[in-house]
Amino acid sequence: MKFVAGYSLFVVLSLILRQRYNETDFNMEEAGKDKVSFIDSIDNYDIAELYDKVVHILCLRGSMSFDFRNTHYNIAEGDYVIITNVSFVSGLTRSEDFKAVSMCFPESFVTPMALRSNYGIIGHLSLLQNPVMKLSGKDFIKCRTDLLRIRERLSDNNHLFKEEMISHLLAAHILDLYDIHARANIPDEPSERTFILLGRFIAMLYKKEYMRHRDLPYYASELCITPHYLSEICKKVSGRPATYWIDRFTLQEATRLLCQKELTLKDVAARMNFSSVSYFSRYVQKRTGLYPTEYRKSLFSKRQQQ
Repeated sequence: MKFVAGYSLFVVLSLILRQRYNETDFNMEEAGKDKVSFIDSIDNYDIAELYDKVVHILCLRGSMSFDFRNTHYNIAEGDYVIITNVSFVSGLTRSEDFKAVSMCFPESFVTPMALRSNYGIIGHLSLLQNPVMKLSGKDFIKCRTDLLRIRERLSDNNHLFKEEMISHLLAAHILDLYDIHARANIPDEPSERTFILLGRFIAMLYKKEYMRHRDLPYYASELCITPHYLSEICKKVSGRPATYWIDRFTLQEATRLLCQKELTLKDVAARMNFSSVSYFSRYVQKRTGLYPTEYRKSLFSKRQQQ
């Protein structure tokens, strides 16, 4: 009887904790069991499987190089790579002695964390543009310890609060990364109003407003500011105008859909709410230099080359 009562208490406590944690700013379910995973080899990653995942790579030994959004990167021991969209990665090569810890998890887990703090917005936008962080010896040890700890606890299937535990370990690691990035990149402090407006703008993009609205005036109107002012605050914080971020989110979703072979271009254009295939084609070509058919071929070519 005591065992049953004790067990029931654990069940009730578990339900209370889950309800409480689900009300927090980060998505507990997205980082629960089977959501966080470690990649044994980066050579054979699948774009279709990782399209909505953030990939973290900590180089332990050797070197690796790759192209990301038309920029070439070389990484070595102690470098930390955060790739927000693997479809933009190509030309991946590594040395024979390359060794790394590689982890992936849903992008939807980290987004609320980024938007709830002023520096989170800056760091998040910065890392979306430059995926490589150079770590000090102390920070390297901290990150390696964080990752190995998460990997170790993923196998703890007897833990009654495994999902909550993994989520909090991952959240703590992400905050460590924000701290490292903030100390290395201290910008001129924008005003509180700037942070609020920028946070609301980025939140609209994560809510997929770009599926219906890809024009700058719409977002400015929703924020009750002028298009020029919205672009100015985006450039001040991220170095990029507002239209860059609208296009970036739009192309990321278009890329995800183009990776699905069963969808025709007409299907993709319709899901993206473009008025016609030709309009969709012009949009993609203007921003990538390739028409959708060519862009799709390049995506699958990358997968075959890895």
